[in-house]
Amino acid sequence: MDDVATYTKYLGESVLVQIDRPKGSQHPRLGFTYETNYGFVPGTLAGDGHEIDAWVLNQQLPLSEFKGKCVAVIVRKDDDENKLIVADSKISRDQIISETKFVEGYYDIDIILEGDDYTNAGGT
Repeated sequence: MDDVATYTKYLGESVLVQIDRPKGSQHPRLGFTYETNYGFVPGTLAGDGHEIDAWVLNQQLPLSEFKGKCVAVIVRKDDDENKLIVADSKISRDQIISETKFVEGYYDIDIILEGDDYTNAGGT
């Protein structure tokens, strides 16, 4: 599992997400449909050696990029990739779960919202 601090430092910050899997597109290997926009933050580095991944929520249309605020972090306790949640407004845990469950529902996750005490989340 990635170091949670690698992700939580983005909480409350404005980030640009390059969307490589727009809402409505098919996963290239697994064939499921993305129910929300998904991409990465250029110029960052996650523990897997790739850029940090991000879900872009509260958007109705497929996008190619999005600039918004990092409002939460999904900590995957049983996988090596955590995810940023980027939106144009505050979002609840329930909404994050609802909008990402088509993928994140397969993982054991914690959600850290901006303003949470996350010192013990994810074990790091």
